[in-house]
Amino acid sequence: MFVIYTLVSFVIFIYFAYYYFTRSFKYWQSRNIPGPQPVPFFGNFKEYALRKSTAPSIHKQIYDDYPNEKVVGFYRMTRPSLLIRDLDVVKNVLIKDFEYFEDRGIDFSVEHLGANLFHADAKIWRPLRNRFSPLFTIGKLKNMIPLINERADLFINHVKNITEKKGDQEIYTLVKKFTVSSIMACAFGVDINEDSGKLIQKMNEIDHLTFSRNISVELDLFHPGILKKLNSSIFQKGISKFFLKLINDVLQARNGVPSTRNDLIDLVLELKNKGNYVKLTNEVIAAQAFIFYVAGYETSAITMAFMLYELAMNPPMQEKIIAEVDEVLSRHDGKITYDIISELSYMDKVFNETLRKYPLSADIVRRAKSNYNIRGTDITIEKGISILVPVLGISHDEKYYPNPKKFDPERFSPENESKRHPCAFIPFGAGPRQCIGKLFGIIQSRVCMLKFFSNFRVEVSKNTPTTIIFDPQRVVNVPKGGIQLNILPRKFAE
Repeated sequence: MFVIYTLVSFVIFIYFAYYYFTRSFKYWQSRNIPGPQPVPFFGNFKEYALRKSTAPSIHKQIYDDYPNEKVVGFYRMTRPSLLIRDLDVVKNVLIKDFEYFEDRGIDFSVEHLGANLFHADAKIWRPLRNRFSPLFTIGKLKNMIPLINERADLFINHVKNITEKKGDQEIYTLVKKFTVSSIMACAFGVDINEDSGKLIQKMNEIDHLTFSRNISVELDLFHPGILKKLNSSIFQKGISKFFLKLINDVLQARNGVPSTRNDLIDLVLELKNKGNYVKLTNEVIAAQAFIFYVAGYETSAITMAFMLYELAMNPPMQEKIIAEVDEVLSRHDGKITYDIISELSYMDKVFNETLRKYPLSADIVRRAKSNYNIRGTDITIEKGISILVPVLGISHDEKYYPNPKKFDPERFSPENESKRHPCAFIPFGAGPRQCIGKLFGIIQSRVCMLKFFSNFRVEVSKNTPTTIIFDPQRVVNVPKGGIQLNILPRKFAE
């Protein structure tokens, strides 16, 4: 009898488990929205959940499989989501009808860095954006250029020292040494150098905790809102503790008074001392400092690494950048200012083409705050449904970028740009919730590459990969296995 009861209980359990994990799988079919067939438990995200593929790669495959559709219905685990293919719909969702799609669609504990400008829901995000946007104007960021320039000089000296012994270097890891040093100086007023052993080790740990995938996103996709209910986060506790302690230490060292560094903490202290309707607790400041760190550190390093890889693979383009760098520096007596950065027109094309071919991170996700009818269709996006803009799919679409696997900076000539839909290139997002640190990332990466190409060239080595594969273990699009390149001092190479 016991065996029978056990067997019956097991069957009942399997039935209810199957029902729970497939309960939403008729959602798009019942609305006559085309899309791929989901599988139990995983939906259309099996390869992602098993760490065999990245989410953008899966979204691109769905995008490619339905070339004649404006929208495609699919399932991220058990959650119905709508992939937007039509760029006019993208523009409406992200810009024109933004009030319907203010939220990013993932909720987690405010106490564990959830009150940051990237992830916060609209209620928290709006006042934060109004208060923090003035900190990221051209005028404010210009004042950070001396800090960035100083860190770039230290980085170039480091590259000179290591390449005297070995020219073949893993470029992604190498460039991260500059970005972590730059962002720590510009955000927290902390100077990292070769003697900062313990701090460097700690930042490596933070890198692993921040950018290595964990199970939290899948939990939220299974049961939306569960992280917030459990007072949990997509970030591990060690991260929030580290950044809160860092903020407490820096603020205490400055006694609540801005210094003369013109870094992010100085700007926040100026804002805090003026008084405003957002209570700038140390937890709130830590959340913004954390997201500023993440946006300015990892994404800039990835982009510069991919750019160096493409220039090593395309020597004539590298020569053109070097010629531009030499000419601009000569006209400005070697002094690096914001004006110099704005004059690097060819470098700007190369960066944009790098961002086109290798988008920075996961695709753009928004959640409907109320029912929304897609203009020109009879399709209604219901409240609570997440829409997804597949940046990787769009940026590799033959319709917008012929021969998309080819690296061609001239795609971003003024003439070619004017012919494209404005939402065919949105590496930093679009509309009110586009990346607030976009300009800082541009300045930081341009200064680094300006210094780099005034001193070095890069070449392929026997260890350079012929193709780039994104690492499914990371939350952003990073090269699996790294990128080996040979770095040559220009005086030697010439």
